[in-house]
Amino acid sequence: MTESTLFKDYYNVGLAERMAARITAIYSTFAAAAFVAQIGPQLDGQEMKARTLIFTHALHDHLPPDFPAAWAVLQATLDAEPTDSVLDGGWHYWPMAQLIELYGLEHFAEAMQAMHEITRRHTAEFAIRPFLVRYPERTLAVLHEWTQDENHHVRRLVSEGTRPRLPWGMRLHQFIADPTPTLALLEKLKDDPSEYVRRSVANHLNDITKDNPHLVLETLARWQANSTPERQWITRHALRSLVKAGDPQALRLLGYGQAQASVSALTVAPPVLTFGNTLEIAFTLQSEVDEPQDLVVDYVIHFVKANGRTAPKVFKLRNVSLDGRQSLPLRKNHPFRPITTRRFYPGLHRVEIQVNGQTLAGADFELVIG
Repeated sequence: MTESTLFKDYYNVGLAERMAARITAIYSTFAAAAFVAQIGPQLDGQEMKARTLIFTHALHDHLPPDFPAAWAVLQATLDAEPTDSVLDGGWHYWPMAQLIELYGLEHFAEAMQAMHEITRRHTAEFAIRPFLVRYPERTLAVLHEWTQDENHHVRRLVSEGTRPRLPWGMRLHQFIADPTPTLALLEKLKDDPSEYVRRSVANHLNDITKDNPHLVLETLARWQANSTPERQWITRHALRSLVKAGDPQALRLLGYGQAQASVSALTVAPPVLTFGNTLEIAFTLQSEVDEPQDLVVDYVIHFVKANGRTAPKVFKLRNVSLDGRQSLPLRKNHPFRPITTRRFYPGLHRVEIQVNGQTLAGADFELVIG
C-alpha cells in the first residue's frame, strides 16, 4: 500500500463496503447499503482526518444509538491478534477509535475497555485525550495499570496518549502547565523492553521540554544513575530540541562541554539568492586545544518574517569528534523552495554557525523572491 493510500485514499468506498460486510455478519439489521451511500459522496476533495470522521459519523448513524450497544457490535468485528489485519494494517480501526472519542465520553468503563481493545490492534492515542480532560484522576489510574499490560501497544498508549503536545491531537493543557502526573507514568516505562514504547517516552519528554525543560533535565539526570544504553538513547532523543536550541545543561547532560573551537572562512553563496535555488554554507572548524573533544555542530538561519524582523531556526549539521588542534572543513547545501511549514519573505537573512550551543561565526545573504 502506498503512502497516499495509507494516509488518505485508503478511506474510500471499498473500505466502507468491507466494513459494512463485517458489521452485517454480526448485526443483521445493519443498513449496509445506506452506510456506504452515506460515505461515498462525501469523500471527494477531503483530506485524511475529514475522511475518517465521515466514516465515524456513518458508524454512529447506523449502529445502535447507545454507545455500549454500538461498541458491542464493533467489538465482535475485531480481528484476532496479532494485528495482521485483512483490512490492511489496522487503519480501519481509526474511525472506531473516533467513535469512542466522540460518543463514548458518558460511558467511562465501556470506553476504557473499548480503547484497550482498539489499542491492542492499532491505537487510541487520540481517543483517550478527552477522557484525560473530563476524568483526569480516573483515566490516569487506568493508565497506571496499563503500564504493566502485556501488550506493548497498550503500554505505548500510556505515554503517547498523554503527550501534552501530541501531533494531530488535542492539546492537554493541564499537562502543559504541570506534567508531573505524566512523568509518573514515564517512570514506569523508562526501562520498557519495547523500543516502540521507549521511543514514545522520549518523544513525550521532548514535548515537555517545550514548556518545562527543567523538569525533563532533572528527570533525565536522575535516570543517569545506573544508566543503561536504552536510557542513554532516551536521553539523547528526548533532549534533541534543547540541544538544537543550544541549552547548556542539556549539552552537559549528554557529555558536551563548552566548545574549545573556532570557525573560520565562513561563506554563504550566492550572496544574493533567488528563491527556488540552494544556498551553500561552507566553513572550517578548528580545535583550539590539544585534547580531543566532541562537538555538536548546527547552523542557524535567521528568516525574515512578514513584519520585516527575523526569527532563528536551528538546523542539524553533524556531530563531530575533533582531535587536538585538528581543523575540519564542513559544507552544507540548504534549499530555498516552497514548503508547507514556512512562508518565505525577501530581505536580508543571516546564517550563524553554532557549536555546542555557542554562536561562533555568522554571515548575511539576501533572499530575492520573484
